[in-house]
Amino acid sequence: MPPTPPSSRRAADSRAAEPRPVEPRRPTADDGFLVVDKPAGWTSHDVVARVRRLASTRKVGHAGTLDPMATGVLVIGVGRATRLLTYVTGADKDYRATVRLGVATTTDDAEGEAVVRVDASHVERGDLDAHVAALTGDILQVPSAVSAIKVDGQRAYARVRAGEEVALAARPVHVARFAVLDVRAGQDDGLPVLDVDVEVTCSSGTYVRALARDLGSALGVGGHLTALRRSRVGGFGLVQARTLDDLGTTPDDQAVPVLPMADAARAVLPVRELSESDARALSYGQGIDPAEEPAGPVAAIGPDGRLVAVVERRGVRLRPAVVFSPA
Repeated sequence: MPPTPPSSRRAADSRAAEPRPVEPRRPTADDGFLVVDKPAGWTSHDVVARVRRLASTRKVGHAGTLDPMATGVLVIGVGRATRLLTYVTGADKDYRATVRLGVATTTDDAEGEAVVRVDASHVERGDLDAHVAALTGDILQVPSAVSAIKVDGQRAYARVRAGEEVALAARPVHVARFAVLDVRAGQDDGLPVLDVDVEVTCSSGTYVRALARDLGSALGVGGHLTALRRSRVGGFGLVQARTLDDLGTTPDDQAVPVLPMADAARAVLPVRELSESDARALSYGQGIDPAEEPAGPVAAIGPDGRLVAVVERRGVRLRPAVVFSPA
């Protein structure tokens, strides 16, 4: 076979050296919030990773973990709005859930293995309502062992999966509403069970699957969650939420639309409307005179409608805790 002519080799080398076309990068999303309707089977970290790609930025975080089994409202901060997430994390929350009475599991939800199986067909509605009432209001709750709570710097669920026995301390939580919507008789591998649909409004840090566990334990039959959907976090509800599939339909040459920071702040904080001079002072990190704002965090909105800062009362002045529009 004759050798390849030098001119042909140079042409081949030239083609090999040509840079591959670079796919256009989606424009970076503006600073703001996305309210995502988390799908079942996804971790909160999975959602954040997907939003990072959609928003073309690594500066993405979430306010309040949802278990993989759960669906519903997950508030995502993009860009500078991640600094607002701390004011969302502590907000109260609404859930709809289904509690299965008759089976307790290692994780207090359907993801775990059954550890208790008891015929629950004898449970009376009056007893159910009484024990639901006992779990309403200010209560001490022992979080589920398979949770994101840190024990000596490591997540509790990681210790459990490593085979350790994890005993978490009870802590105060507030359950403002624990309402029974429906009770249905059913079967779990031939065992008579009761499926109880409930609605829960609770403080941050409350575990709905721990409520299911404690309800079943109080009734003497065991219990766990078979379904959980978060319908509200603070001022953010399902009506504002978008699915990841929906967000993925954003044209490649357009930034994913977000809720502007001022609107996001209005949903979680009381608001101080600023004059030009007050907006300027806060942008320099200076304090301003208080009006009738509470001592806690307040969203300071400038005359142009932008979020200037989150302020708090310190002494006799309102001073910026976080400045979003520096001078």
